[in-house]
Parts: sequence; C-alpha cells; structure tokens
Amino acid sequence: MKAFLILEDGTVFAGTHIGADREIISEIVFNTSMAGYLEVLTDPSYAGQAVCMTYPLIGNYGVCREDMESRQAWPDGFIVRELSRLASNFRKDITIQEFLKEQDIPGIAGIDTRALTKLLREKGTMNGMITTDENYNLNAILPKLKEYTTGKVVEKVTCSQKYEIKGARTLDENGPISGSARFAPDDFAAGIREKRPSITRQLNGLGKKVALLDFGAKDNIVRSLAQRGCDVTVYPALTAAEEIIADQPDGIMLSNGPGDPKECVSIIKEIRKLYETDIPIFAICLGHQLMALATGADTHKMKYGHRGGNHPVKDLKTGRVYISSQNHGYVVDTDKLDPKVAVPAFINVNDGTNEGLSYTGKNIFTVQYHPEACPGPQDSSYLFDRFIKMMEVGKDA
Repeated sequence: MKAFLILEDGTVFAGTHIGADREIISEIVFNTSMAGYLEVLTDPSYAGQAVCMTYPLIGNYGVCREDMESRQAWPDGFIVRELSRLASNFRKDITIQEFLKEQDIPGIAGIDTRALTKLLREKGTMNGMITTDENYNLNAILPKLKEYTTGKVVEKVTCSQKYEIKGARTLDENGPISGSARFAPDDFAAGIREKRPSITRQLNGLGKKVALLDFGAKDNIVRSLAQRGCDVTVYPALTAAEEIIADQPDGIMLSNGPGDPKECVSIIKEIRKLYETDIPIFAICLGHQLMALATGADTHKMKYGHRGGNHPVKDLKTGRVYISSQNHGYVVDTDKLDPKVAVPAFINVNDGTNEGLSYTGKNIFTVQYHPEACPGPQDSSYLFDRFIKMMEVGKDA
C-alpha cells in the first residue's frame, strides 16, 4: 500500500505503508543512531513526535521485549528507508513490523531519509502527516499541520502511581545478585536475578533511598541506580514536593521526558521546593531543563535538536570529552543563567550548546544528555556513581 509523508512546507515524500493502518499528524524529528531502534521506539521522550531513523536498514535483528525501555512504544509514527523483511537474532520475540502493528504505530518506508534529514536540518523541525490517502488535499492539510503542537505530553507518559524498586545488595563476577532486570511501572514488575556464588563486594550505593520523579523515565535510569544498590521510589510527575520530602530520600532524581519544558508549569513550582531543600539532586534531560526553569533560567527550542548515540560533550572542569546518547529538542539558555545560582558544567562539542549545570552552593548537578544511555554509549554512566557519592558525603563529588 502506498503511503505519503507530507511536511508543513508542502514537501511530499511517497513511500510504502508500514505498521498500523491509520493517519497521523505529528512533529517530525530524526535520530542518527545506527542501532537501538527498539529503545528509540520505547523512549517516552518521543511522545508527540514521529521519528525518522537515518540508518538505512531498520529491523534486521527484530524486537526483543527484554530490551524495551518502557511499558510501550511512544512515537506517533515511524519513518525508515528500508524495513527489513527478515529478522535474524536468537533473542528475537517478534519482527518490528509486527511490533509496530501491535503498538498501533503507523509509518512509512522506502523514502529518501537522507533528503528528509537534510531538509529538517536546513529548515528546522517541521510538523508532518503520514497518510495512505492517495487523494489527499494539500491545501486542506497544510493549515492542520501548522496548528499541531505536542501539548502536555508529560502527563501522558508518567506512571499512574508511586512504586518502589529494591536495589541490588551484593555483587559477584556475573553482576548484581538482586535488583531489577526489567521495570514495568504500572504493574510494579521487578525481575529479581537468581542468587549466584562467589560474592566479591558490597555495592557502593547500598541502601540509599532515591526518589525518582517520572517525567517519562527510561527503565535504565532505575536499573542503573538499582544495580548500584539504591532503593528507588518512583513518583508520578505531578507529585507534590511535600510528599517526596516527607519520605526522607537520600537523593532525588529528575528524569528525562517529552515536550516543551515550559508547558510543565505546576511541575516547575514543585521542583523549586525541592531545590530549596538540602537533599542532593541529579537531573537528566527534561529534568535538567525543568530545574533550570525552576531557578530562574530560560530554555528555547533548538532548530532540529540532538537525537542519537554519537554526540560529543565536554566536561568543562576536566576538559575530557565523552560520547553521549541524546534525545532533546529544547536547551537551557546559558546567556540568562545567574552564576550565583548555577554555572555551565558541560557543553556540546559540535554546536557549543549547554549540556549540563552545576548549582552553586547546592548538592545539585544536571545534564542534558543520557548517562543511562541504552543501547549506548556507556561513557557517562560514572555520573550515577557521582550522584551516589554525593549522597554519601553530603557534597558534590
């Protein structure tokens, strides 16, 4: 079946229909990762967007449900050059085509994704429609495309109620003996690894209580903390600061998530209350932006954002450069940053945009990129250890 991708500037790409049989209007973005399409599809930060994968062949290793980063897929649509007809992987559960249909995600294959990506880089992120209607009326569609906004998508992706994941308690040569291998927020699933011999050491975050505000958190954030011995309590995005403070956590994490951070007006007010405590705080991606807004800074939308697993970021303290996984369309405006409140800690090597802040006189640091990565790279996972050390010694490590 034919399918069409229609952009708000009037550009039309013709291809082949894939996935669910329905029409969508969404914000069109691109991801430059060469692998990890399942993790992309199950990243809640893509809610309200349709994703174009720049790598030309997608689906060749199928879908392994164990690798999902949340309970479901979140993008409105999926755009690829070629969708593999065969999936070769001993861990495969289903094909990606079956997964797209199961998750009710429509898409288009067979278009020139290089041309689409170049167009989005030149003109900026645009809204678009994926349709199978060969008799589409361009004049009627374009006004609808220009009117589309992602809206308040954080409320859509957050967990429905508070839940807890117990951390690993000991470690042997094979990894954590206990802790969660997969996390499904709404059914409180927590896979516990079987006990193994040859225990070698205790984990560095043993017993630390971490409160995670879920704005669309990827599972590997919780997993990264649990595997380091932390007990993690996950809270819905609209939880009052007073409830979190009353639970007396050793540290607070603000997660990644979708949409324009300025839409999260009530959440920003609660984060300001958390900022005013002495509880150590570590924030990622959307959480980083929300903390900046809560403390008087500003954010703005980028031309086409950063999405992929190959973005270099520089630590301004050490001068070291890390390759990072990223997924964001908004950025903190450092020109309006008060150095008495926070100072830049990381920058993007490619375009010089802000990638992290260190808060003056506070046990708070935030990053724009994803230290939990998944499927990678793992360069920045040390930030979880830094957070644990901050909780232990009561000061920024």
